Amino acid sequence: MWTTPTDLKHQILRLWDRGVLARSLMHGGNDLPIRLIFKTPSSTELTHEFERVRQWILAFQGISGIRMEWRDVRHRVHGQQRLPAEVWIDDLDEALALIGKKRDGRILQRLKEETHRRLPELEPWLERRPLLAIEFEDKWSRLLALIDWMRLHPRPGIYLRQVDLPGIDTKFIEAHRGVIAELASVVLGFDSSPRASQLAEDLGFLEKPVRIRFRSLDPLLRIFPSPAQMPDITLDAENFGRLDLPVSRVFILENEINFLSFPEVSDAIAIFGSGYGWEALSQASWLHKTPLFYWGDIDTHGFAILNQLKAQLPHVESFLMNRETLLSHESFWGVEKNPARGELSFLSPEENALYHALMKGEFGKGVRLEQERVSYARVIDAVTQILRT
Repeated sequence: MWTTPTDLKHQILRLWDRGVLARSLMHGGNDLPIRLIFKTPSSTELTHEFERVRQWILAFQGISGIRMEWRDVRHRVHGQQRLPAEVWIDDLDEALALIGKKRDGRILQRLKEETHRRLPELEPWLERRPLLAIEFEDKWSRLLALIDWMRLHPRPGIYLRQVDLPGIDTKFIEAHRGVIAELASVVLGFDSSPRASQLAEDLGFLEKPVRIRFRSLDPLLRIFPSPAQMPDITLDAENFGRLDLPVSRVFILENEINFLSFPEVSDAIAIFGSGYGWEALSQASWLHKTPLFYWGDIDTHGFAILNQLKAQLPHVESFLMNRETLLSHESFWGVEKNPARGELSFLSPEENALYHALMKGEFGKGVRLEQERVSYARVIDAVTQILRT
């Protein structure tokens, strides 16, 4: 089909959306002119659809923002005709006005000038990501100030809260981690780009310490002087790792009520497995030489969590996460709405078989048994069995 004025506008808009025109603007238009795709009527169409061709030509009369080149054609039926042949972008301002992006062009020009003045190291990034920069127009000055501060204070070893710059607080940094990671990567010269999800760590800031919650299961086990028996304790991961408790077993439990109500066990502690990654536990060297027992939900995500734990602490054993427990509690089954997929390489053969049975719907679609629905008598039996081994 023949190109229309609307088609040309869409072409120009696509050039803007791809960053082509924005980069050209930053280069001062050195890559102009830009030729647009322009489909014209054939000689046969000119013969048989002359009136439609004439209306097509009239549609381009007075169009601004582009340059049209015309050619004279002598047609055997209609005689001498002047037809549009090529379309070019010569002037960026006019082209941007045609697609309603003139204001964005002025914003980009202003960002370029400010960046060149304050932090020219970021100009290559600005050329690669001009449209993203426009989105941060009202925050760009603060972003430049923050990245410049990081340049002057590499790996500062303080909390983000302690960065004292006008208009910048922890929430500002957290809200814009993605773009900050990109900008910092350019200016600070990292071997690998900072991760937005781990921005503070990768940029050398202090982070809120991971905390590990645990409790004694033995009334005679005194972890520290306290009038309370079997106290509920929370320590940061570093100090937890420094412990070397005289315990023969550690139970890791995903449910808080099960953690609080777990039966007494001599020379043992329980760890609440919610709210922190397994990497923090794995840093406690004394856990690597202590028998570990894990209890989570019987569903695909429960086994995925167990798999992650075993990747860090391979000797952990699961309990109450077997086929027998599942089948004996059928009246308590729930539905797992979004089952996990994929292979889990750290599970035992028995765990892996049950995981695949759940994933394939052997017991029904999305079957799950939450650990708090397992009878307390079954919990006592399972612990007794562990103590006999």
